[in-house]
Amino acid sequence: MNQITEKIKKVKTANFTWLNIVEPGNEEIDYLKKEYNFHPLDLRDAHINKKAQRPQLSNRENYSFLIFLFPVYDRQMRKIMPAEIDFFIKEDLIITLHDDSLTAIKELFEQCSQYEYYRDLNMGAHPTYFFYFILEKLLQNCFPMLDHIATDNQRIENNIFKNKEKEMVKEILIIKRNIVNFRFIMQSHRTIIKKFIELESKYLKMNIYKIFFEKLLVQTKDIWEVLEGHKQTIDALQETNESAISFRINDVMKTLTTISVIFLPLTLVASIFGMNVSYIPFADDPRGFWFVIGIILFIFVGLFLFFKSKKWY
Repeated sequence: MNQITEKIKKVKTANFTWLNIVEPGNEEIDYLKKEYNFHPLDLRDAHINKKAQRPQLSNRENYSFLIFLFPVYDRQMRKIMPAEIDFFIKEDLIITLHDDSLTAIKELFEQCSQYEYYRDLNMGAHPTYFFYFILEKLLQNCFPMLDHIATDNQRIENNIFKNKEKEMVKEILIIKRNIVNFRFIMQSHRTIIKKFIELESKYLKMNIYKIFFEKLLVQTKDIWEVLEGHKQTIDALQETNESAISFRINDVMKTLTTISVIFLPLTLVASIFGMNVSYIPFADDPRGFWFVIGIILFIFVGLFLFFKSKKWY
């Protein structure tokens, strides 16, 4: 492995050279401009001081420039974020530019730079095949995140039926946000790969490697279908959770209403016998208080039994 600048590292084989650039800044962009004379628009899009670009493909006279987004999981924020990786592909050169958040690229570069076995295994063919190999590893890294979403969906479902509906409201929103972000990241992959397959450039040798990229199309379709299934699942879980919360609220309201209805006539009786007027029944009777209490209890028990017979609580 050779290191051109602090951020540009190189692995060279008999077939081609791989430049891996982490967090490219002005110095790295200037180097690419002077050394390879890439188009200014492509160099601008490859600069690190920008927001994540939408996936795109630019086919120039002697190279291709591609931008892809892949999901990375921020454990602290519990959020799936887009990580951009840019590619310059030439006859004997492939350049990757990224922010070092994609684990698959980090591991692959370490293997190829440190071990001859992995260089021969992974970089023993054309740069176009190596480009396919990188994309395949990045797509394969999506499946553990999909499995994690499936696990979260199952956990939410279990907790909903353990009367933890309120706690699950936030969890459901987190999963829905991650699925939306994941779908946004993956939605353009099929289009870009199809366009790349259709390129007719001698330096890409697509007549040889077309079948490999068609395999990538199948993988992107599989990922999208799994995401669609997860989206439908979390939507159903959200509806179930909202129904469970509504049922509990209705149950509480029914109980409070029953209590109010029972105590309303009791309050009325107490108010009548508490009026400061003459000739109140039982006012002069030493047992008057207990008569009033007896009337109140009678009404209370009667209403209680009536509501119970109606199964209102």
